[in-house]
Amino acid sequence: MAPSDGLSFDMTVTQGAFRLRAGFSLPRGARVAVLGGSGAGKSTLLMALAGFVPAMGSILWQGQEIGGLEPGERPVAMLFQDQNLFPHLTLMQNLGLALNPRLRLGPDQRARISAVLERLGLGGMETRRPSELSGGQQGRAALGRVLLQNRPILALDEPFSALGPALKADLLALVAELAAEAGTTVLMVTHDPEDARRFASHVVLVHDGLADAPVETGAIFADPPPALRAYLG
Repeated sequence: MAPSDGLSFDMTVTQGAFRLRAGFSLPRGARVAVLGGSGAGKSTLLMALAGFVPAMGSILWQGQEIGGLEPGERPVAMLFQDQNLFPHLTLMQNLGLALNPRLRLGPDQRARISAVLERLGLGGMETRRPSELSGGQQGRAALGRVLLQNRPILALDEPFSALGPALKADLLALVAELAAEAGTTVLMVTHDPEDARRFASHVVLVHDGLADAPVETGAIFADPPPALRAYLG
């Protein structure tokens, strides 16, 4: 794949004694599971992509260098494990932060938020606060906020890991559906091989300071490399 076709890494992240090297490319619209043991550097890879940790080298999107941009200037929306919903804000306000950090929302913006909530099965809940929602509804609301950012790359750092298997499968299916519609490139950190099988077309294995080149999901589980075999047990 030519780097101009999608996302390309040629970078190194150093944090104290920890070092992570990534050198691979992904086509636009890929759905990729980032798999590996605790502390291997999975979240670090996504944080470097989003601009929250410094990296040496280059990160290209559609042939353009984005590694020197501030997080808000990058074509990346990131959903964290804690989901970052503000408990004192309503759903309308929580999602509105994606459109106007000062929450000065016009009628068109409010209509966009309501439309996203409707699509996520949260229609009519604009005035509710996170404490009034179930875990699955909170996950959908957090997803709605990153969708409103309308970025072509979505980085998911285990945002649904606290949910039960059925709810998590439901939300992953929803992400896959929405990403396919928009042509979004998705990188999803997970500890769960079933998440990778369910969601991802390819797997990036992170181990021993390396983020390996992506491998087709079926192929990597059919014939696991030694690092994945050790992780799976």
